[in-house]
Amino acid sequence: MAPKTARARRLGIALRTHREAAGLTLEAAADEINSTRSTLSRYENAQTLVNPATVRALLTLYGVGPDEIAAAVQLAKDARKPGWWVSYSYLLDRRTIDFIALEAEATGIANFEPSVVPGLLQTADYIRGVMRGGPHTLSDEQVEQRVKLRLDRQQRLTGDDPPILDAIIDEGALLRPVGDRTVMGGQLQHLLKMAELPNITVQVIPLSAGYHRGTRGSLHILEFADPEDPIIASVETVAGQMVLDRPGDLRTCTKIMEHLRTVALSPAATRDELLRLVNERWNP
Repeated sequence: MAPKTARARRLGIALRTHREAAGLTLEAAADEINSTRSTLSRYENAQTLVNPATVRALLTLYGVGPDEIAAAVQLAKDARKPGWWVSYSYLLDRRTIDFIALEAEATGIANFEPSVVPGLLQTADYIRGVMRGGPHTLSDEQVEQRVKLRLDRQQRLTGDDPPILDAIIDEGALLRPVGDRTVMGGQLQHLLKMAELPNITVQVIPLSAGYHRGTRGSLHILEFADPEDPIIASVETVAGQMVLDRPGDLRTCTKIMEHLRTVALSPAATRDELLRLVNERWNP
């Protein structure tokens, strides 16, 4: 089963929108192309990749114009191209791969983390500490594979046309040792360095803010360049990552992220706090 990329989601939304505009039920449309209701539903929900010929047949059935059909067929071709993360798919569960595929296409990424430094801003040594403290016992080789995967995810931040990253970190994550003092000092120095990039903003929520709406867990919100791509939210649970795309859930997650920005220190005050922690707490 292919990951649910932004392109696949966009194509599925287009197929459903045109079918509904044509006044056809899933059953009726499926019958016309000798398919099944469940298969067509999976296409529309981006659970199964649809081949270009099927896209052409469906949109022709729905009375869509030739230019729109050509664009959708090209989208179907693009959606089938493997991403860089495919070579790591054996390491991770389906939900995590789905999230990485979406993150790879996002133009805006907002991430709040209550317990660890955001993954896109972690150093290699910090990642090693996180992996060794995880729920599964991993060999050194397995740890290094996961380190490389996370570092590969980070490359977009400093590449051509990088996404905007807004990272909000609870101060507790910066006080909790992951590795030794050298690792923590290096990690905070890395945060300071990354925060200087024009596409990255780092904010810390101080412990003095008390209990806040993000205390319960991490939150990601992804935005995409195409206005037809709705935002995606993701939360981390003890059972793994959950991707949310229902409007009600997205409204709730957006409000929580807005709240977290208001209780966090400004980027300038965050820099001062990071420098203080480096000098006073994590100075080797």
